[in-house]
Amino acid sequence: MTRVALRTRALRLLEMVTTPLLPSDYLDLVDPLRAGAELRGRIEAVHPETGDAATLVIRPGRGWRGHVAGQYVRVGVDVDGVRLWRAYSVTSPTNRADGRITITVKAMPDGKVSNHLVRRARPGTVIHLDQAAGDFVLPATRPAKVLYLTAGSGITPAMGMLRDAELADVVVLHSAPTGADIIFRADLHDLAADRAIRLIERHTDTEGVLDLARLDEHVPDWAERETWACGPTGLLDAAEEHWARHGVADRLHTERFRPTVLVTGEGGAVTFTTTGRTAEADGSTPLLDVGEQAGVLMPSGCRMGICFGCVTPLRAGAVRDLRTGQVTTAEPGVLIQTCVSAAAGACEIER
Repeated sequence: MTRVALRTRALRLLEMVTTPLLPSDYLDLVDPLRAGAELRGRIEAVHPETGDAATLVIRPGRGWRGHVAGQYVRVGVDVDGVRLWRAYSVTSPTNRADGRITITVKAMPDGKVSNHLVRRARPGTVIHLDQAAGDFVLPATRPAKVLYLTAGSGITPAMGMLRDAELADVVVLHSAPTGADIIFRADLHDLAADRAIRLIERHTDTEGVLDLARLDEHVPDWAERETWACGPTGLLDAAEEHWARHGVADRLHTERFRPTVLVTGEGGAVTFTTTGRTAEADGSTPLLDVGEQAGVLMPSGCRMGICFGCVTPLRAGAVRDLRTGQVTTAEPGVLIQTCVSAAAGACEIER
């Protein structure tokens, strides 16, 4: 018998012993950051930035492919039995010597993930990661003059870029309720003291919200600058209107993160987006069965959650793992096993 055949037989025996789990599930407990595993990261430190914001130092798994300054990473965290995914900008430079990355999170009112990460995350916690993504980045040919227009946690992708590349002429116009609320305030002041940037702080509690109609007063040459703007929706909407009105919309780059509010339950309407079919499902019937009963062609294999032959993108809503009770919510790139997942409210899957 060949070595390959022996290895295959040994793996099958292991699968029989560990069913309904896979041998890799046990390896994940021992070394969750190993090569070939689902991408995860381990929190190694939590550094407070303000009263409601913190920077998390994360050691990514061996499958991490790096990032471009300004990009974000989607983080999956289990909160009260529900796996929730949120996107956070990578705030560390791309060439950090120890290979760690950082994300900086502001705890939002009613924000389950942000409050969990800022107030409850501890060193040693393992979280789920996606590869870095996003095009809110500097071009390969660096612009001669740059403006970062930010507010609140919108400073985070800008800081990732500021830490990664030295530019000749940079203005940072940042708004926050008070000076104490400014994330990275010490870092920004250091950059300003080194003349790496010109920093303009606006404290909205005392000075009011920035009026872009008066932007000339703060940055007279704003229309000549390539601008990266990130912050609340109101700021970004106003910026897009202002830049378009002055005929320089091509010089404005914006980043928007929209948190989603999802109500989960037991069962619901399941929409199969490729075929356009919809079926009502209870909270205990696998989505594989729901689809087949609705006449949808559903890929499958073992029907036990072992072979991953039924993996399908979850486009909207939430599903519950019938083995563990864990709820997974839809975010870009999230895949589910339809043979062991049931509807946890209305949902959409790509079939």
